[in-house]
Amino acid sequence: MIVSRIPRVSHIVREVWRPLLALAVWDVLVTVAYFTVGFDAPALPLTLFGSVLALFLGFRDNSAYQRWWEGRVLWGSMINSSRSLARAARSFLSNPDAHELKRSIILRQIAYVNALRCQLRRQDRDEKVLRFLTEGEAEPALARVNAANGLLDGTSRRIEDARQKGWIDTIQQAQMERVLIDIANAQGGMERLKNTPLPNQYRFFPTIFTHLFCILLPISLVETLGIATPLGSTVAGLMFLAALRVGDDLVDPFANTVHDVPMSAMCRTIEIDLLQGIGDTPPEPLAPERGVLW
Repeated sequence: MIVSRIPRVSHIVREVWRPLLALAVWDVLVTVAYFTVGFDAPALPLTLFGSVLALFLGFRDNSAYQRWWEGRVLWGSMINSSRSLARAARSFLSNPDAHELKRSIILRQIAYVNALRCQLRRQDRDEKVLRFLTEGEAEPALARVNAANGLLDGTSRRIEDARQKGWIDTIQQAQMERVLIDIANAQGGMERLKNTPLPNQYRFFPTIFTHLFCILLPISLVETLGIATPLGSTVAGLMFLAALRVGDDLVDPFANTVHDVPMSAMCRTIEIDLLQGIGDTPPEPLAPERGVLW
């Protein structure tokens, strides 16, 4: 996620240089053809076309932003639920014999959120997942198709073991299971966003109409702007291409780009809070890299 208040020129150039270059070349060709070969520029109602296209792109961008914001809200819920699970484990598992089990539940939650982060970004699991799991307990969960859900199931089994040993009662078990349900619901919402793209009509038609508008734009403006057509048409077309690009950037909040929901930073927040709760030394919070928080 870009957190810098001042947009970096390098980010902007990487986003727009290809469509900007193609648009500028086309505008120059149309202008040269008009002054050399000569043609009658049709009176195209581009004002009407542009107004309709702007509404279409605005509606699409709003839909994409709603997906991005929902992803951020779900990760905020994951942070809160992780804190609640750790707090319940510390409070309920006060028996000295349950010390290792308490640590296991809390450390597994840190491994869980990092495994979920890797799944959503379609990345290989990194050392953060295995670092907080003891030898032998990672394999059953990581062998499953949904490794994060496997880790969550393992946490539930450990809570059941604590009840069977008399360290917690059924009411305390139910309270901890309710937190696990909140965690599972948040994961399900994230997977829904990741696996369900915008309908094809939201992706296909805006792209076609925007490119068609940019093609017609210099033809309609050349009689009015003359030799300034490449500049005026390129700037006007760029605004529509930028609006199209905004929707593409936000539609997948877990795409591992600079526009991504900062899952690495939020996993680090969970790690810090949970480790401090059990008296371990936590790492430093993640800092933005060149204006981007991952």
